[in-house]
Amino acid sequence: MNTNKRLLLIGFVWPEPNSSAAGGRMMQLIALFQNQGFAITFASPALDSDFMVNLADYDVDKVSIALNDSSFDSYIKELQPNVVVFDRFMIEEQFGWRVAEHCPNAVRILDTEDLHCLRLARQNAFKANRNFDISDLRKEDVAKREIASILRSDVALMVSEYEMEVLQSVFNIDPSLLYYLPLLVTTFDPNPLPYIQRQHFVFIGNFLHEPNWNAVQYLKETIWPIIRKQFPTAVVEIYGAYPSQKVFQLHNEKEGFLIKGRAESAKEIISNARVLLAPIRFGAGIKGKLLEAMEYGTPSVTTSIGAESMHADLNWNGSIEDDSQEFAAAAVQLYQDEIVWQHSQQNGFSIIKQRYLTALFEDQFETTLTYLQSNLEKHRNHNFIGQMLMHHTLQSTKYLSRWIEEKNRKM
Repeated sequence: MNTNKRLLLIGFVWPEPNSSAAGGRMMQLIALFQNQGFAITFASPALDSDFMVNLADYDVDKVSIALNDSSFDSYIKELQPNVVVFDRFMIEEQFGWRVAEHCPNAVRILDTEDLHCLRLARQNAFKANRNFDISDLRKEDVAKREIASILRSDVALMVSEYEMEVLQSVFNIDPSLLYYLPLLVTTFDPNPLPYIQRQHFVFIGNFLHEPNWNAVQYLKETIWPIIRKQFPTAVVEIYGAYPSQKVFQLHNEKEGFLIKGRAESAKEIISNARVLLAPIRFGAGIKGKLLEAMEYGTPSVTTSIGAESMHADLNWNGSIEDDSQEFAAAAVQLYQDEIVWQHSQQNGFSIIKQRYLTALFEDQFETTLTYLQSNLEKHRNHNFIGQMLMHHTLQSTKYLSRWIEEKNRKM
């Protein structure tokens, strides 16, 4: 490995690929950079978690760092990475100015995961019982922080084409600052477990993520009673990391609504299910559970929000329904009609082959990164607003952080 190519990846949390799509995304980024010959260090201010991966198994150095602490400055000056990736805008806010000051020639990449301001604006509109309007984005305080973070970075990795359009049309972000890199699939089995050997509906999703918890409530209270009326022996198994007591209280064996808790293997769970249900009513990004369903040959029923930016003009691997009655009807038909089921499965494979295979993206990503490293000054000069924001961030955030550090030292 060429140790002259060093990547520092600063995580909001330690990667948990079996807990969330975000964790899986992080491991995909690590693999992409390793294939380019980078030696990788993963640093995070988060506490260790029970389900985090052992980064040493992936030949990645693990370093714990502290917020508002100048020890990070000494660390990064010694490491001198060529590229730094920030896991979500909150991490860029904390560490971006330190990287800019002490490693000015390092390419700074923001991995957005999803557009937080879009997810929150939709969530707030939903809770206010009104339709989301694109103008709602400008009312979110988090939008000001997130857009500033994108502008300060050399490039932001985006998983959703729709979100790229929003950033350009609503916030006038220059396209050169955005790079489309969705969740990826390296390989998939075109001959998974057949229809006849599968059983039950399934839902899977991290319960710390509000859209997932809301989807399960909606499924339990509205959609599932309709499904059971049409299909009295139907069973749905609900899996997800970090379930609280309120989640387990939804368990009802008589209704066939089974709360299973954390899944040791999402692949095993989804591969053995006949249909995946994802009645997502608000959110952003692209949905890892729906991509995994395609990958493991499991047709799905979801909403327009769930399928957003996932399939272009290709046919969905199941059905997209926003009305609860139509959602339930589509789910029952997909479960009971083997011909429709098999056709939907093939649609999913087509979507993966045309939109998500790693091979479609890795070479262009390497080319783009190489260009940025070779033309960094030119690229930054084109982004004057970003330079201006970084200048003021260095003046304000820097001294606030120093004040917090000094205050903590005296306590």
